This record gives sequence, C-alpha cells and structure tokens, in this order.
Amino acid sequence: MAQTNALRAYRDTRIKTASQGQLIIMLYDGAIKNLEHSLELMRANSVVKRDPSKIEETGKAVLKAQEIVTELMVSLDFEAGGEIAKNLFALYTWFNKELLEAHVESNEKRIRVVCNMLCDLRKTWAETVASQSAAVNGGSAASGLNIAG
Repeated sequence: MAQTNALRAYRDTRIKTASQGQLIIMLYDGAIKNLEHSLELMRANSVVKRDPSKIEETGKAVLKAQEIVTELMVSLDFEAGGEIAKNLFALYTWFNKELLEAHVESNEKRIRVVCNMLCDLRKTWAETVASQSAAVNGGSAASGLNIAG
C-alpha cells in the first residue's frame, strides 16, 4: 500500500514538473505501451481459444491508446502550429479511426502500423526536446519548446 502511494506520488511529481515537450513524450509513451499490451493480448488470445476476458482487456488497452491520441489532438495549437498542426490533427484522427476498426476486426497488423507510426513521432519529439534542452543549457537564447504541432 505504501509502495503504491509512493509510486503514485512520484508519477504525480514527474508530471507536474515536466516541460511541455516531456508531457507530449509521456503521452506517446502511454499510447505505445497500451498498443503493445493490446498486441500481446491479441497474440495470446489467438494461440488459445477465444477468451472473452482477454478480448475485453484488449479493448480497454486500445481504448486507452485512443484516449491518449485524443489528448494529443487537443494539445495542438493550430494558430502557432499552422500546417504542421493541421497535418498532425489529420494523422491523429486517422490513428483513432484505424484503432477502432482494427479492434473490431482483431487486426494486429493495423494496430502495429499505428504503434510504429506513434514510435516514429515519439522519437522525433524526443530529439526535438533534447535539442531544445541542449540549446538552453548551452547558453542559447532559446526559451523552450513550442508545442505548436
């Protein structure tokens, strides 16, 4: 119990002290983690007879990933982000549609495609955050990361 509370406190502090860029990376991490979990469940369920509880758990993992993608959508700043924000919005919309259809069809391949694309976007964000951090720590006049897109 105490260990659970300590973990929760650590997570809360980590989120409250994270930069905007780090928060975006955390969202990507959460979506990827949930999609990988759903893929593990789908593979396990295809090996054995169809277990309704595994199907439900898979659905919950996919839904959680969709909720995170929706959070990424609402974090977009269309005014500052311009075309990049519009393109990301369209991509996130496609992710959610694809995840919905993939879950209904139990299609691992479609979930894997979305997961791989999220991994690529996460890598790009991580590189951007790192370069911004290096610029700030190197004495540059840069004022931080703009999450416009």
